[in-house]
Amino acid sequence: MTNITNGFQKVPEFTNYFDVASELVGGKIIFATDDWFAAAENMLKAGDAVFKPDLFTEYGKWMDGWESRRKRIPGNDWCIIELGCPSDVKGFEVDTHHFTGNYPPRCSIRGVELPNKLPARSGDRIGTAASEKEMKAIEQLHSENWELLVPMSELGAGYKDTHRNFFEVKNSKRLTHIRLDIYPDGGVARLRVHGEVKRDWSLVNEKEKVDLAAMINGGICVDYSDAHYGHARNVIAPGRANQMDEGWETLRRKDRPPVLTKEALETYGGEWAIYKLGHPGQITNIEIDTNHFKGNFPYAFTLEGTHIDENNNSIDRKTNWQKIIPKYKLSAHKQHFLEKEVQDIGAVNHVRLTIYPDGGVSRMILKGYITRSE
Repeated sequence: MTNITNGFQKVPEFTNYFDVASELVGGKIIFATDDWFAAAENMLKAGDAVFKPDLFTEYGKWMDGWESRRKRIPGNDWCIIELGCPSDVKGFEVDTHHFTGNYPPRCSIRGVELPNKLPARSGDRIGTAASEKEMKAIEQLHSENWELLVPMSELGAGYKDTHRNFFEVKNSKRLTHIRLDIYPDGGVARLRVHGEVKRDWSLVNEKEKVDLAAMINGGICVDYSDAHYGHARNVIAPGRANQMDEGWETLRRKDRPPVLTKEALETYGGEWAIYKLGHPGQITNIEIDTNHFKGNFPYAFTLEGTHIDENNNSIDRKTNWQKIIPKYKLSAHKQHFLEKEVQDIGAVNHVRLTIYPDGGVSRMILKGYITRSE
């Protein structure tokens, strides 16, 4: 898949992976040196940052992100994030949106795999800095010695064409915790950590039914035809969506017939997304959820599967897709549960979801049984 353009910035392919630091999957702030204007927890919010020009707190301007005070002591500000799931991190986005005169000029990122989870912070942290006790406790992690993933790098200001700062990790590895340093202080709207969840499948019984496509089980979106309003990776996110932009939504196809007939609705177009399952398996139960999509749900969908040897092949036009669900009509704002309609095609490791002619889907759940290699 080619990179897509957002404003004046190229969006790299690693953003197809889910944000494994998001609060949606349990990402949390363990520590921050200073939260004077805005708490670090804001960086892990799922949606884009907003700006409220007339809103102030007793500590200064309200900002939707993490913002430290202007330093008047030696050093720089930093924080530690625990990922929601142990993950193979592919890249980072440091988003300075709306921080136009108060963004940090530079940042660096380190990472580590720790054996245990750490306690999250508690209470409202705005207007505070880390206490001496908190500093001494966090020093035991020696986070300054964690693997350097992003060397000190310049950041763009929080304007429309410069706020998204992308950093690819060339040699990704399993990580549980991230340290973000900003130099020397300032504000970051969002920190997005894109990665592939690494579940220990040896602990899963072959008779246990699991969601094979779920992001928290290692499922990933590998390609899609269009994601104008919402990324295709969203459909394998955990839980039901809180609002429409937490699903996958395409633009309205401009090549549709001027007057739509029933035949056109059933056969025309077809926006698609391809997903690699977290583990090869046989799909037995399917849920397609059009939650919140009331005037823009697809007319129908199909689901196909394939099993490819990824060491020797990749998904292309020659891929042999087999029908798991033939064309099935959808309704607005509804969970659709399918079992008897599911066709047995054996074990698959990739699926292709196609919607007709366009529209939005909130979630896709593919339950089944894992199959192990002989």
